[in-house]
Amino acid sequence: METALYLPVKRFLEKLGFAVKGEIGGCDLVALKGGDPPVVVIGELKLSFNLELVLQAVDRASACDEVWLAARMSARGKGRESDARYRNLCRRLGFGMLGVTARGEVEVLVKPPTTAPRRDPKKRSRLISEHQRRLGDPVLGGSTRAPIMTAYRQQALACASALSQGPRRVRDLKPEIPDAPKILLNNVYGWFDRAERGVYILTDAGRAALKRWPQHVPEPIRTAKAVP
Repeated sequence: METALYLPVKRFLEKLGFAVKGEIGGCDLVALKGGDPPVVVIGELKLSFNLELVLQAVDRASACDEVWLAARMSARGKGRESDARYRNLCRRLGFGMLGVTARGEVEVLVKPPTTAPRRDPKKRSRLISEHQRRLGDPVLGGSTRAPIMTAYRQQALACASALSQGPRRVRDLKPEIPDAPKILLNNVYGWFDRAERGVYILTDAGRAALKRWPQHVPEPIRTAKAVP
């Protein structure tokens, strides 16, 4: 699976000083390095080098500073990584190529150019924001057929965890969960229900979500007046 390529490529980029996280904004991986604004690198993973991998990179190029294509090296050395035409195409498009061996070693096949590509500021900003807001690196790059653990979902689960102890006021959740008012009001996943103005409870769907993605359950909040 493509996820098997993620950790070797992540380690490779981390050695270059990047902070790497998987499955951000539809990209297999996004890596940030430096200050404000950071250098943004997008990586796309495939089991073999093919045209689809190049097309994905073309779609991502405007949102970052560098795009790296990564795929498994063919066992007999007859894959596209050995095709001079494929490597030259990546050079002309400004993409880097990484080959991952069966032992998990990463080889640089083509280096991306040092000249800055044309950027789409909105796409770039969304990727940076999601990378910085997401806690840890909960998703392997190349994952498919499973919900992505976005920063929004992480905060929604934090809300669900807090409500698992009983009804809570929105204003009490906001200091620890900045987006709590928006998350509870929009109720995208159907995890919450409003008990009264400004007070929410957890639904059965929310309890099921906590079983699927267990969270740290906070101690019950003791207040002078309990929420009815």
